[in-house]
Amino acid sequence: MTSLAESAESKPYQPDPLIDTFLDDLWSNRGLSDNTLAAYRTDLRHFDRYMQKLGGGLVQVSQQLIRDYLDVRFDKGFARTSSARLMSSLRRFYGFLILKKLIQVDPIARIKSPKLARKLPDSLSEADVDILLNEPDLQEPIECRDRAMLELLYATGLRVTELVSLTMEQLSLRQGLVRVVGKGGKERLVPLGEIAVNEVEHYLEGARAELLKGKLSDVLFPSRRGQMMTRQTFWHRIKLYALRAGIVTHISPHTMRHAFATHLLNHGADLRVVQLLLGHSDLSTTQIYTHVAKARLSQLHSEHHPRG
Repeated sequence: MTSLAESAESKPYQPDPLIDTFLDDLWSNRGLSDNTLAAYRTDLRHFDRYMQKLGGGLVQVSQQLIRDYLDVRFDKGFARTSSARLMSSLRRFYGFLILKKLIQVDPIARIKSPKLARKLPDSLSEADVDILLNEPDLQEPIECRDRAMLELLYATGLRVTELVSLTMEQLSLRQGLVRVVGKGGKERLVPLGEIAVNEVEHYLEGARAELLKGKLSDVLFPSRRGQMMTRQTFWHRIKLYALRAGIVTHISPHTMRHAFATHLLNHGADLRVVQLLLGHSDLSTTQIYTHVAKARLSQLHSEHHPRG
């Protein structure tokens, strides 16, 4: 006689429709990014597939079944960060089912997420930033664009997605401000600074038109094809300039965001101001940069103080 688990194993996988119901609710009410929604979908479908192989489903879940699944992942060598993200996905999903009264007891309520070591973000020294920003050749339209992007990135601490998706109407050079649409569709105004304004002005005076070649576009920093640049393309551009400049530190667009925050704090900026500029909804997210700043100050003290 075929068991329920064997029967489920032989059938092609059909995702539980509750997953899409949950994701649709998140999209409409929470305004989460496509990447976040895709991560939730992946986590929930993997767990759903596991439950179906056992002959059950997402509603027929117990605390022990979730613990068993975590043990399976551990045996397969999944990283703690991956399991922590899974736990976050399951907490939101089962919180949704409780809210909709589809289940009576939250099966994950008493399960603790794995503790993660808090990694300090990579950053660049102010000297390295100067070298990097001066590397693009302003005589080349594509590098003139890149120079303006790098200056704007360091001046504002934007996320790379926010940077590449900027439109002309979001920029006010006269006021020295950029209007940013961040996570969850939240808007914030970020000052540019004089140097960034000058570099963007120089780029707009000629290089942008040369890149567009007569095409109409509202994208502030278009690609060679006159379209919005991808995050991956800009990442490769930054790596190119770092390589040419001889910078050995691991570098990415996010490294410039870290440098922006760290250097502000090193020069005495208020943590809550940095929080607003970065677009963090929670101050605790910003506080990690205080550790970076303190580490740098400690190093400077050790190097230059007579009794360091």
